[in-house]
Amino acid sequence: MGRNSRKVEILHAASKVVGEQGIFNLTLEATAKEAGISKGGLLYHYPSKEALVQGMVEHLASDYRKKIANNAEEDPVDKGKWVRAYVDVTFNQAYQNKDMHYGLLAAKAVSSNSLDPIRELYTEWQNEIEHDGIDPIKATIIRLATDGIWLSELFDIYHIESGKKEAVYKKLKDWANEED
Repeated sequence: MGRNSRKVEILHAASKVVGEQGIFNLTLEATAKEAGISKGGLLYHYPSKEALVQGMVEHLASDYRKKIANNAEEDPVDKGKWVRAYVDVTFNQAYQNKDMHYGLLAAKAVSSNSLDPIRELYTEWQNEIEHDGIDPIKATIIRLATDGIWLSELFDIYHIESGKKEAVYKKLKDWANEED
């Protein structure tokens, strides 16, 4: 098994611990047990809880960065391509293992700078979205609405009914295609 795939397995184990037991039960011991490795084996890849949480955030950020860039690149219509890519990926191509998003909650609990990779990503995306050829305020509203649905589901506050979610998705995509 490659070193990278082992690291990803550990991140998945950590996210499962957070998803099932809560942020405050995320420990190196619990993660090692969930991953089926020794604590020493885990420490080799992630020497601290902070490093583990940072790894979760960086892994998620990297995955989203690639997906959004790929979608934008493949979009034949230049105008609004970043906004459409953002909406598409967030609604339809989110990280396969939903638990990985819990890494963001853990990061916020562990240290304020653990979320820096996501903060940097959002700054990049906001810049792309505002210079995407459609009205920058409209583009920002589309991004915020997309984030709102994602965050309300992440925090388990509200899960919009699937038919309505699909309708919202279509409307946001339509807005990203419209001339101002």
